[in-house]
Amino acid sequence: MAPAQIDAVSLAFKHNVLVITGGPGTGKTTIITTIIALCRRLRLQTDLAAPTGRAAKRMHEATGHPAKTLHRLLEFRFQQGGFQRNAQRPLSAKMIVVDEASMIDTALMHHLLQAVPPGAALVLVGDTHQLPSVGPGNVLSDIIASNCFTVVHLTEIFRQSKESRIIVNAHRICQGDMPEIAPRRQRTDFYFRDRETPEAALEFIVSLVSEHLPRLFGFHPRRDIQVLAPMHRGLAGAKNLNDVLQQELNPNETQLERGGSALKVGDKVMQVRNNYDKEVFNGDLGTVTKFDPVMKEMTIDFDGRAVVYEYGQLEEIALAYAISVHKSQGSEYPAVVMPLLTQHYMLLQRNLLYTAVTRGQKLVVLVGSRKALAMAVKNDKVQRRYSLLRQRLQELLP
Repeated sequence: MAPAQIDAVSLAFKHNVLVITGGPGTGKTTIITTIIALCRRLRLQTDLAAPTGRAAKRMHEATGHPAKTLHRLLEFRFQQGGFQRNAQRPLSAKMIVVDEASMIDTALMHHLLQAVPPGAALVLVGDTHQLPSVGPGNVLSDIIASNCFTVVHLTEIFRQSKESRIIVNAHRICQGDMPEIAPRRQRTDFYFRDRETPEAALEFIVSLVSEHLPRLFGFHPRRDIQVLAPMHRGLAGAKNLNDVLQQELNPNETQLERGGSALKVGDKVMQVRNNYDKEVFNGDLGTVTKFDPVMKEMTIDFDGRAVVYEYGQLEEIALAYAISVHKSQGSEYPAVVMPLLTQHYMLLQRNLLYTAVTRGQKLVVLVGSRKALAMAVKNDKVQRRYSLLRQRLQELLP
């Protein structure tokens, strides 16, 4: 471990609140794994959590320690009126580690802090250069800016990560530099392909997902490749990409018409709101496996778990061959394909591009114009959020 990582592990056992922040490849997961291992050795009860189900699953796979969504950790029960873990019934863990903390909004952080027991340590791990939370506030950035708590800034990219052009280019984008584009025939994990018009970008993306990436890299077109779009509207927006990719990738003719779109057996779909009764959460990806026209039900497989929906509940489900970058937060995919065109100018921002690039594990392909790429890299003007959290924390200092 590097000195900064060792310091971070040590500080987690010395302070009640610790923030660990850094970009991809800087060793955040190694720190979490080491903290968990030490807690086991010391027989300290530990809770591991993240805002989304996919992020929690990644933590479990990386550490071997059970991880939950924050809503599940705090025992959200709709019928009982909300979170069951609170100041009157706090968590029992002595060490609480929360990953992807940049996604936590003001309300969820309030409920988390209410449930932290006296004397326990809270470790918040995240990347402030990603898109902020969908809900109100900018909690992680405000906590860091307040200078009220110990913060470890990880900046060193480790040797094995330096070999990944995805990680190197993510850091370049974060610093406001254009990503390095490999020569056309060079084998790498980060590509940019020039397509100036939405028509050309759409046609090329469809051929990438359906033919080129499966043939050249062995990716399954539905399971492994995720198209991330800056916007929903437009020819190269998420909605039209979904319609075209569904037609290309799923020839099944049996379909269910819902709200102007069709769902078929075999479709890649996403849960678009939290459903606590079904234990399926906003952003979870699944595959349609069965229709039952007699019972008016549809079955979706979420990571090996069959979940049944009545037809009246299908407004919670959307096609997910292409999704917005915002919906991808907290998730990673083997391969990411992203259209990047000047028509997307309203959303061409550095943190959106950075978030999209860092979702790719093995391959990222940007398709569009170099002008749009430059616009996104240069645009560091994010929408300001006024929560007064930083000022209120500073008022608590002696």
